[in-house]
Amino acid sequence: MKPVKFRSRLELTDSKPPWHILRVPKGKVNSFEFKGNLRRVICTLNGTETFPCALFPSRGDYFITLGKKLRQNLGVEVGKLVTIELLKDESKYGLPMPKELREVLKQDREGDKLFHALTAGKQRTMLYYISKTKDVDRRIHMSLILVEHLKNNEGKIIFPKLSEELKRPQFEI
Repeated sequence: MKPVKFRSRLELTDSKPPWHILRVPKGKVNSFEFKGNLRRVICTLNGTETFPCALFPSRGDYFITLGKKLRQNLGVEVGKLVTIELLKDESKYGLPMPKELREVLKQDREGDKLFHALTAGKQRTMLYYISKTKDVDRRIHMSLILVEHLKNNEGKIIFPKLSEELKRPQFEI
């Protein structure tokens, strides 16, 4: 599938809290033939910043959110035009699977089953938190904690509890 390319102005929503967004006309991505609510894309902004994201529905079209760090990297402010290139994300999870988590799941059948029973959104959340950590030992630690958390909580993520568990010192599992 070919990527689509267009320009959009950075806007600030009037919601509480406000979001910085780029509008995506529905007609630009009709060829992606999204199914249901899953609208995952690989987005490249101004030819320099590439990242996986979701298209959120709004007024018959879509939008992409831009966090502070991304806006700073791009050097854009509200009202500035941004070049957007989108490609339909056809990956299994919508984010790369950290190799550390892949290895933990490979070695723990029950953990693998519980992870894959999570909703796609919860899987992506876990992939995001593990992969944003730079230290490989910390990614291994987080992967082990996540799997143990799922096994100890009937396959559910209890976010406050998981947050506390992740604060435990490494190798104290």
